[in-house]
Amino acid sequence: MPLEAPLEPVATRVADLNRRHAHHAAHDVLAHALTDPQVGPTALVSSFGAEAVVLLHMVATIDRTAPVLFVDTEMLFPETLDYQADLAAKLRLSNVTVIRPDRDETFLADPENTLHVTDPDACCDLRKTRPLERALTTYGAWVTGRKRYQGGRRVALDFFEPDAAGRIKVNPLAHWSPSDVADYIDNNRLPRHPLVAKGYPSIGCLPCTTRVAEGEDSRAGRWRGRQKTECGIHVAGGRATRPAAEEAV
Repeated sequence: MPLEAPLEPVATRVADLNRRHAHHAAHDVLAHALTDPQVGPTALVSSFGAEAVVLLHMVATIDRTAPVLFVDTEMLFPETLDYQADLAAKLRLSNVTVIRPDRDETFLADPENTLHVTDPDACCDLRKTRPLERALTTYGAWVTGRKRYQGGRRVALDFFEPDAAGRIKVNPLAHWSPSDVADYIDNNRLPRHPLVAKGYPSIGCLPCTTRVAEGEDSRAGRWRGRQKTECGIHVAGGRATRPAAEEAV
């Protein structure tokens, strides 16, 4: 058996992947990411939130055994936990890993479960960023649900990009509009997160998510009353890169 050629640097592979897939559809980009050795072992990171069903359904049509990582911060809505279990079963996803914070770290840093009040950035780091980073150490790439319409630094988002840890980040829905998301869910008759119908267009942890009034930004209910607009899992050079309008991963 011939030896596999060594991988090119991440930046080189990302540039080549974006060149080759510049005009491809989201489903094709995702399928390629899950099978191309030049991308490497790839996992879909899913919040099982308001729009997550789109990529989860696409994965189910490509390979139901593909790795899916779900971070249970242990502060999520009960509806999210139920939706996660029900949706994974409905789509017959057989390789969903539920990731939780390290119990020892949580006990030491947040023994009273009040860190989200005193230091929400530290709470997100403890309960989401660190567990996900540990889970991603065995992967060469990860799939996100980020989109250009979410604004900020996302307006020029490519299908493939390097992350701060030297992995490839894959954004199959980069060019989708809100109507594209809604149409895909409707056309495929996919179940929505139950809290969407109750006024939660963006869903995070229970203590830090409130309903959104008509006319408000879709993420207005996340960390309401604070300057905080992101959970910190998309970072570059130590600085979070998610703009206020971004939907969860």
